[in-house]
Amino acid sequence: MNSAFVAQHATTMTDSEKTTYCLRHDIDPERRPQHVAIIMDGNGRWARSRNLPRSEGHVEGVTTVRRITEESSRLGIRYLTLYTFSTENWNRPPEEVEALMHLISIAIERETPDLIRNNVRLTMIGDADRLPEEPRRRLQGSFDATAGCTGLNLCLAISYSSRWEITRAARLIATEAATGAISIEDIDDDTLSSRMTTAGMPDPDLLIRTGGDCRVSNYLLWQIAYTELVFTPTYWPDYSEAEYRDAIRRFGHRERRYGLTSEQIR
Repeated sequence: MNSAFVAQHATTMTDSEKTTYCLRHDIDPERRPQHVAIIMDGNGRWARSRNLPRSEGHVEGVTTVRRITEESSRLGIRYLTLYTFSTENWNRPPEEVEALMHLISIAIERETPDLIRNNVRLTMIGDADRLPEEPRRRLQGSFDATAGCTGLNLCLAISYSSRWEITRAARLIATEAATGAISIEDIDDDTLSSRMTTAGMPDPDLLIRTGGDCRVSNYLLWQIAYTELVFTPTYWPDYSEAEYRDAIRRFGHRERRYGLTSEQIR
């Protein structure tokens, strides 16, 4: 199975072929993450280092999204969640926000046919009510068009922040408690998790941040309690499939103890 075949036929690869692909790249199929979350940082700095407008960095970043999405499918990753636009990003210069919303609209419409061919289901977490009408309409169209896909689940975090999400969940629970739909004594971790926008998804096994900063920037704070973290100085437009596979390999060598001792895990 050569690389050209894999690149062209990732959509139709069987689980056995995906396992073979993992083994060819020294990735243990039994230890690959089920859910990868990525903070795609460095688009603006990538552009500035080349004396280009910041918008060019975001355009190039879309190409990287396509490559990493395809590689995730080849590796048999089940969920890929990408930090696309945070609630704090609304405070950026209006012209940059407008350009980003336009880019999201165009990219979604352009990529939807490939998502369908690749059997990729597109979803979103975040405050959709804040989105302009055009990107919201195009996103919904892609959600509907890919709803029947059964391969990789690609989730875009748009107009999202973890504090917004936790506050929203707390309000939902408070409303239910006030109406008697739920007892205060019954509120536990599962109660909160089920009110998160990620309800129904497994928590991320691996969080990758590109761009050199070592922080999580208000991203999936509830969900990453036991997530393995990988930080890289590589700007997102330069992030390669090879570096992504290396992060997956590094994840496979980590011992996830969840508060237990190594002896207990063994």
